[in-house]
Amino acid sequence: MRRNDPRPPGTPHSALADTLLDRLTGAYAGAADPVRAAAMAAYVKDVSPFLGIPAPLRRELSKAVTKDTPAPGEADCAALALRCWTLAEREYRYFAVDYLRRHVSRCSSALLPVVRHLVVTDPWWDTVDLLAVHTVGPLVAADPALRAVMDEWIGDEDLWPARTALLHQLRHKDATDTGRLFGYCRRQAAHPDFFIRKAIGWSLREYARTDPDAVRAFVEAERSRLSPLSVREALKNL
Repeated sequence: MRRNDPRPPGTPHSALADTLLDRLTGAYAGAADPVRAAAMAAYVKDVSPFLGIPAPLRRELSKAVTKDTPAPGEADCAALALRCWTLAEREYRYFAVDYLRRHVSRCSSALLPVVRHLVVTDPWWDTVDLLAVHTVGPLVAADPALRAVMDEWIGDEDLWPARTALLHQLRHKDATDTGRLFGYCRRQAAHPDFFIRKAIGWSLREYARTDPDAVRAFVEAERSRLSPLSVREALKNL
């Protein structure tokens, strides 16, 4: 169900977002399954409620929602995402994450503050990781000036922006800024949280597909500082 005010402060006006939200809430609500919803919420530690729509059906419904709608601009993407985040059930956020992923090339660096709001609001890996890899990553690749913002996020007291900074280069391959990749892992090596330690290992393991020798050398040099989880994940495929 929508809240009384579907537009949080600062949300751009967007007729396209109006249309998509109307279609979306009608399509998703009609497919709700309360029994499945309880299990899905438990899987993400009850960080938010669910409608109980399985992923294949959700994707099918989403295609129908976006059918015959025009390509969005940046304001449309921002408005849709922010408004989806005001809706209680998590499937609406999955729709927004998928929509941003599909249309991130139409957006500029000005979208990054919006994405940060999404990252820190009711966060869990299910939304944060996709935003990191498929929205933040392309935005930074398109505008290298945003690397300075990632330098801020990696030191954030909130673990989710830090995890985003660790993961945002996951698909950059040869274009990876290795100084930042290894520097970020080194900076957070002693972090006590599972999600940061896992992200360190994941980012290193993915880069090992491009340069295994560099990752192996880094892990050997920093083994005493890295957690066993990070080391194990980093070397899993080596």
